[in-house]
Amino acid sequence: MHVDSGDTAWLLTSAALVLFMTPGLAFFYGGLVRRKNVLSVLMQCFAAMCLITVQWVLWGYTLAFGPTHGGWIGGLSWAGLQGVGVEPNPDYAATVPHQAFMVFQMMFAVITPALIIGAFAERMKFGAFCVFILLWSTLVYDPVAHWVWGAGGKLRLAGTLDFAGGIVVHINAGAAALAAALVLGPRVGFPGRISPPHSLPFGVLGAGILWFGWFGFNAGSALTSGGLATTAFVATQVSGAAAGLAWLLLDWRFNAHPTMLGVITGAVAGLAAVTPAAGFVTPLAAIWIGIGASAICYVAVAVLKARMGYDDALDAFGVHGVGGLWGIVAAGIWASKAVNAAGADGLLAGNPGQAWIQVKAGVLTAVYSFVVSWVLLKAVDATMGLRASDDEQRIGLDLTEHREAGYTAID
Repeated sequence: MHVDSGDTAWLLTSAALVLFMTPGLAFFYGGLVRRKNVLSVLMQCFAAMCLITVQWVLWGYTLAFGPTHGGWIGGLSWAGLQGVGVEPNPDYAATVPHQAFMVFQMMFAVITPALIIGAFAERMKFGAFCVFILLWSTLVYDPVAHWVWGAGGKLRLAGTLDFAGGIVVHINAGAAALAAALVLGPRVGFPGRISPPHSLPFGVLGAGILWFGWFGFNAGSALTSGGLATTAFVATQVSGAAAGLAWLLLDWRFNAHPTMLGVITGAVAGLAAVTPAAGFVTPLAAIWIGIGASAICYVAVAVLKARMGYDDALDAFGVHGVGGLWGIVAAGIWASKAVNAAGADGLLAGNPGQAWIQVKAGVLTAVYSFVVSWVLLKAVDATMGLRASDDEQRIGLDLTEHREAGYTAID
C-alpha cells in the first residue's frame, strides 16, 4: 500500500489541531468558573491529556480499533501498539501510516473525557477525577468508538453516520456529564449565590482556539487532503457561525441584549452539532444545523436545566449532549450521497430510514454512557470520595498553596 505524503501531512496537522483543542477547552472552561477554581480546571484538562495518552497507547487504541470481538469491543492484540506501525491499515486509512491514524484518534480520546469537566467543575476531587476518567475512557469511550468507527463495529455495520464524533465524542461526553452533575449534586450556593464568569476574555480565547482546532477535528476526519476535507471544513465554519449568530439573536430577544457568553456558547453548540454531519451535508444544510443547534441548546440551557434543577456548571450536557444528539439526527435529515458517495442519503434525499438509524444510535449511546458513568461515579465515590468538601468549594486553595503543593486541583 502506498503512503500519500499529502494525506499524511494533513492528518498529522489535524492531530495537532485536535490536541490544541484541549488547552483551548481549559481556557474556555477556566474563564467561565469562579476565579479560585481556574487552576483546578486547567489542571484537570492537562492531566487528561497526559493520562489518556498513556492509556491509549497501552490498551485504549486496541479496545477501540483492534480486531473486533462480536462488534462490541476490540481485542488486545494491538496492546502497547504491537503491530501498529508505519504501514497503512486499509480498514481505516489506506493512504497514511497506521500510527498516524492512531495518533489522530488519540486526540479525540483525550478531549472527550475533558469535556465532562464542564458538568462537575468546582466540586470534584482531583484524585477521584483521575480515577474516573481512566475508568470511563476504558469502559465507555473505547467501546463506543469501536461500535461506531471500528472495523466490524455494530453501529458502523448498521449504517450509522458519524463523520467526526457526534456520537463518540459529544453524546457520549454529554450523557456522562449529566450523570456527573446528578451524582455530585449542586455547587455550594447554587443557584442563587453562584458568581458570573470571572474572565470572559479567557472564555473567548478558549472558544477561538476550539473553533480553530475544530477544523482538524472535522476536516481531518476525511483522512485525506482532498475534496472531502474541504467539504467538512466549509460545513464546520458555516455551522459554527450560524449558531453563534442565532444565539446572539435569541439573547437579544429574550434577555434584552446580546451577550459575549451567548455568542461563544452558540458557536460551540453549532460546531458540536455539525461534527457528525460535516462530511455528508451541503453548506446550506450546515446553516440549518447551526441554527437548530442554537435553538435547541438554548432551551436546554436556559429552560430545561432551571426546571429540572441540576447543576451542569458549564453546560456540558446542554451544549455537547443535546447539541450532539441534534447533530446526529440532522445528519439523518440532510445527508446526501451527492456530497459524499461513501455516506448515505438522508430524509430530505428520500431515505427516511437513515434518520431512524441515527436516532436509535444516538439514544443507545446516551443510555449506555449515562448508566455506566453513573455506576462508575458511585463506585469511585464509595471507595475514595468524589466531592470536595464544602469549605474547599467556598474558599478554594490559594495560589501559594497550589504552588507549594505542586498541583492545582481541588483535593
